[in-house]
Amino acid sequence: MSSVSNFLSQCYPPKSKFDPERDMPDLTGKVIIVTGGNTVYMASRSKSRAERAITDLKQETGKEAIFLELDLASLGKVTKAAKEFMSKEPALHILFNSGGVMTPPIEQTTEDGYDLQFGTNVLGHAHFTLSLLPVLLEGAKSSPDGKARVVCTSSLVAYHNTEPQVKFDTLKDGAARHKLGKRGLYCQSKYGVIAFSNELAKRYKDKGIASNAVNPGNLATELQRHSSTAGAFITNTVFSHPAPMGALTQLYAATSPEVADVNGGWFIPWARQYQHSAKTKNEEMEGKLWDWIEEQRRGHLVE
Repeated sequence: MSSVSNFLSQCYPPKSKFDPERDMPDLTGKVIIVTGGNTVYMASRSKSRAERAITDLKQETGKEAIFLELDLASLGKVTKAAKEFMSKEPALHILFNSGGVMTPPIEQTTEDGYDLQFGTNVLGHAHFTLSLLPVLLEGAKSSPDGKARVVCTSSLVAYHNTEPQVKFDTLKDGAARHKLGKRGLYCQSKYGVIAFSNELAKRYKDKGIASNAVNPGNLATELQRHSSTAGAFITNTVFSHPAPMGALTQLYAATSPEVADVNGGWFIPWARQYQHSAKTKNEEMEGKLWDWIEEQRRGHLVE
């Protein structure tokens, strides 16, 4: 498929064949975390916003969600959140790595000095996921299909990332990071999400963890709040779809029996598995990134 066809296919996808009301299996008894999100265990940085979402959810569905404080821009706070969760739950069945930031001011870094986009979108989520491995493994054991599913949220912009796919000299502040710029850093972080997902799948597929990455679609959300007014307007009016549509592909990858055996996959709008390309699959880089992540996590492991 040409790059133009690929772009159009993901920006303007056909109507979804997956209907959560009809096709999603019963999740009774399942324990689920959504980072940056608003259902079940809501692992979010903002307690006030999470509590509003919890209230809205209960009013609309009658279901009660639980707030879990999680700041992905701090390795120490990620460790704390993982420990708190594991003190409450013996198993985790589905983890949605959905939180993230997009093109914040270049001056902003994480608490530990990493580029804010890579530190949040990739390193923060990776540290959270790996810290939760004990309960994910238990979740796999207690699932009928023997799987705990991890869904990592990437983006179409992963195709815009440039070589080398991870520029390690840009992950902390310096001239190389500023030269790449906030847009380039965002594209790199969204590639990093896929790379981590692929490597997690490779290393833990025999232990019951199914890890897949998704492009949830171009959505009209607050993610574009750091974009220029004109840029945000064009994105939201020309390319974007209503925010709730973003859940379709994530729910499909996380719950559908059709894809229970898919691991290390790449899913695109709406609820379609898509073939990896050189832009989304590079085993050498995936291994290098994994090693880098493990190095950064030292000193922040759950005891």
